[in-house]
Amino acid sequence: MCPILYQADLESKLADAGDNLVVIDFYATWCGPCRLIAPKLEELASSNPDIVVLKVDVDECEDLAMQYDIKVMPTFVFLKKGAKVCIKI
Repeated sequence: MCPILYQADLESKLADAGDNLVVIDFYATWCGPCRLIAPKLEELASSNPDIVVLKVDVDECEDLAMQYDIKVMPTFVFLKKGAKVCIKI
């Protein structure tokens, strides 16, 4: 899992992902449900190396949270070839 700090980080990781599925976890450090699901997300990432899992702290990266219209946490955005496949809250 890779933390994203800037828009450029995200763009680089999306380009590197190629055809692989990308899951962006929008979370907050103070969010209880985010902390509960984090171990499962780590398990998903380690058991599925073809899935690129990125983490965006909404308090640190407000611009990215606004760009993806994140209203609640955790929110997972699924991308394929840079395009949204689905969003799950």
